[in-house]
Amino acid sequence: MSARIRHVVAIRFKPEISETQITNLMAKLEALRDHLGGITDFQHRSNISPEVPVVHGFRHLFWFDFENETARDAYLEDTKHQAVGKQLVTAAEGGTEGVIVLDFLP
Repeated sequence: MSARIRHVVAIRFKPEISETQITNLMAKLEALRDHLGGITDFQHRSNISPEVPVVHGFRHLFWFDFENETARDAYLEDTKHQAVGKQLVTAAEGGTEGVIVLDFLP
């Protein structure tokens, strides 16, 4: 049996993306929890670090906790996830340059 996985995504949104738009994107991500099995948690936060030079504009992040690699992989391949992911990349400054993804064992 594989171990739990935390999937963390940091985003540098374009300046014209409103907090309402960000909230709506986070709600779409959170809805994936009911759509897919194996998600044990979803959280999103604002980065409040005062270390502006090393934040590089990444002021929003979210994470999913998955039961195992199989659940994470199903999420990655899911068409609803991919549609929201495309919206996130479109809203990110520089496209994929404005998104960082980290997966690790919690």
